[in-house]
Amino acid sequence: MASTYSDLKFELIGTGEQSGTWGVTTNTNLGTAIEEAITGSADVTFASAQVTLTLTDTNATQIARNLRLNLTGTSGGAQNLIVPAIQKFYLVNNGCADAITVKNSTGTGIAVPAGKAMLLFNDATNVVDAVNHFNTASVGTLTLTNALAVAQGGTGATDAGTARTNLGLAIGTNVQAYDAGLTDIAGLAVTDGNIIVGDGTNWVAESGATARTSLGLGSIATQASSSVTITGGSITGITDLAVADGGTGASSFTANNVLLGNGTSAFQVVDPGTSGNVLTSNGTTWTSAAAAGGGGDYAMEVFTSPGTWTKPADVTAVKVTVVGGGGGGSGVRKGDSSITGVGGAFGGGAIEYLDAPAVPGPVAVTVGSGGAGGAAPGANGTTTPGSSGGTSSFGAFCSASGGAGPGNSGGSGSGGNINVVGSVASFITGTRSSTGFSLFSGGTGTYSTTQGTGLTAGGYGGGGGSGFIEGAAAGGAGSPGIVVVEWWK
Repeated sequence: MASTYSDLKFELIGTGEQSGTWGVTTNTNLGTAIEEAITGSADVTFASAQVTLTLTDTNATQIARNLRLNLTGTSGGAQNLIVPAIQKFYLVNNGCADAITVKNSTGTGIAVPAGKAMLLFNDATNVVDAVNHFNTASVGTLTLTNALAVAQGGTGATDAGTARTNLGLAIGTNVQAYDAGLTDIAGLAVTDGNIIVGDGTNWVAESGATARTSLGLGSIATQASSSVTITGGSITGITDLAVADGGTGASSFTANNVLLGNGTSAFQVVDPGTSGNVLTSNGTTWTSAAAAGGGGDYAMEVFTSPGTWTKPADVTAVKVTVVGGGGGGSGVRKGDSSITGVGGAFGGGAIEYLDAPAVPGPVAVTVGSGGAGGAAPGANGTTTPGSSGGTSSFGAFCSASGGAGPGNSGGSGSGGNINVVGSVASFITGTRSSTGFSLFSGGTGTYSTTQGTGLTAGGYGGGGGSGFIEGAAAGGAGSPGIVVVEWWK
């Protein structure tokens, strides 16, 4: 079996080969090839062109095998040194006048500056720095290619001004530049009670009456804060004295307005308004409003479909009642099972009392529709739930949601002084019922003692009845909601 060769071209003798001469081969491997790889140094001469080193299948001396490559000759500008694509350390000493980039055929390599030596590693793909960190180092003279960054203990700069800026010590920005006046201040005595004032030429330290005179302070400066006496004169040009400090928070008030307390904030004011008005409480504050009438000027508007309520002139009070739509009853196909249908739940309700000023203008009115009854099911022993009723509302003032189709959740009122939750459906064996109440629907208005389709709810906000039959029966529809607006002048 013939010899083979390693990446560094050590001759690997085949089994049974070189009988009687293998010692020569081994000695050459040890005395030439291995010594070159571990400690060898070879010159690489440049002649104004790129140099390529190769390794051939021989353990005889080869430049590319040596640990140290000493670059000599004439570079004639930056050049490349191409080394074989194998894993190997190189200690490269660049004695040329220009930078030499050491690389293999595939990588970008490392540029060794002129007159410098670098330890590199060829990883067979690229040539890279062999060392990128020193835990400790002691050197006489160290030349850096680039400025050492602040994060690595340097200044990141090659001049003093940039270094100070990088370190946050820029003069005039981060630190005070030298100033003779500051030197004077630093030399003043730090006696208790001294203050620093200018005398027209320099900074001096003064205290007591001398300092008060320099500051233009009179005798009031020596009065105790708990006992101040002001004799004569007047106080002008000051900010309005806050209520918390004993003032009113204002420098003037409109004649004949009424002042209202507002905690520690500035007073609130109420102007007289229209002739004949009286101060009226809305439970929170006072307003100027016309006196309430004797009850003769009353009006009402009923909405059974969406619309807009426009506040008439001279209205003093408004009462709004809203009721959500009732839920639809479930459809039932009984067959031979004991399935029971569920009637629709009743719509919620809300009642709100409003002072007329709280209603700024036209108000959008929505009226919730009644939920549709569930369709007749196709399979025995099943039910089809009805749909929920819609929400009724009076603008953003109050609203009432509709009752659920399956009658386990009544609608609820919101925003009113009085808020009512609609009843859930209750059942009577052998009937098609949805008994309960809303503000305008109650009792057993959808009750029936015969089998068949669920009855449509009566009134407003009532839940539809469920179907009840041995075969298939649809549920009854819920009744729609309603909005009632009442007002007084």
